[in-house]
Amino acid sequence: MMIRHAAILIVLSQLGIYGACAQTDSMTERHLPVNEYIDKMKGAWIGQMAGVGWGAPTEFRFEGRIVPEDEMPKWTPETVNQFEQDDLYVEMTFLRTLELHGLDASIRQAGIDFANSGYELWHANKQGRNNLRSGIAPPDSGHPQFNPHADDIDYQIESDFSGLISPGLPNRVIQLGETFGRLMNYGDGVYGGQFIGGMYAHAFFESDIEKIIEAGLKCIPEKSQYHECVRDVLRWFHENPDDWIATWKKIDEKYHRNLDYRRGSCGKEQFNIDAKINGAYVLMGLLYGGGDPDKTII
Repeated sequence: MMIRHAAILIVLSQLGIYGACAQTDSMTERHLPVNEYIDKMKGAWIGQMAGVGWGAPTEFRFEGRIVPEDEMPKWTPETVNQFEQDDLYVEMTFLRTLELHGLDASIRQAGIDFANSGYELWHANKQGRNNLRSGIAPPDSGHPQFNPHADDIDYQIESDFSGLISPGLPNRVIQLGETFGRLMNYGDGVYGGQFIGGMYAHAFFESDIEKIIEAGLKCIPEKSQYHECVRDVLRWFHENPDDWIATWKKIDEKYHRNLDYRRGSCGKEQFNIDAKINGAYVLMGLLYGGGDPDKTII
């Protein structure tokens, strides 16, 4: 799925082709040539489609279990065509809002556009859109009082766009999360998306995975359970740098079996779509993948 050319032009003209280190008192400009930005941005969309497509056949089939090696889906060139995945098409609505109303589009406008979308949705997205259509305005549409899916993975799997249009601009990522993430999520459900977006934004200027992860962490509250989860995975990786299964088991024990870390999501028992465990698996892929796309995904 290709991003609209007009959206690219809006981003390039409004951001300028440089990134400013945010969240500090000092500002450091980091220049990014337009051609390099476009190349990396396109690569990121292709990577997202490849990851979504390759993993889709395993979704909900191996709850609380490692996928057996002989049951991993086979890659084919057609696998990259994933226009029917909500991980991707929901982001098109967000980008359309920004295209029509600018980077400072209000949460009210984002809510109107999301409420008027016509594609199929599930969990936090579905409840959030239903809330909007029923007159529950954002950010209440994602609040646990009205949305039992507040910590589900929905904004996290749709937040890629926020970093891709914010090279080197973590504060912009945070703002976009407050605008779009709170339509359907709250708390860790929003923080997960801001973390993912923050990593994307930093990856335009950095190739060291742990530095990219640290940049993402700066985009979310230090005392949140999501922040705790990221720190845990980093620590477990350093304790077991050559044994990803040992790290998987620790993640499973704390973020799957311990319901205290799943209070804001809809899953029960084995069914778990909390943003934290999903984010933990993303980190495992990044850390143990060693920069190899195939190893990172599978």
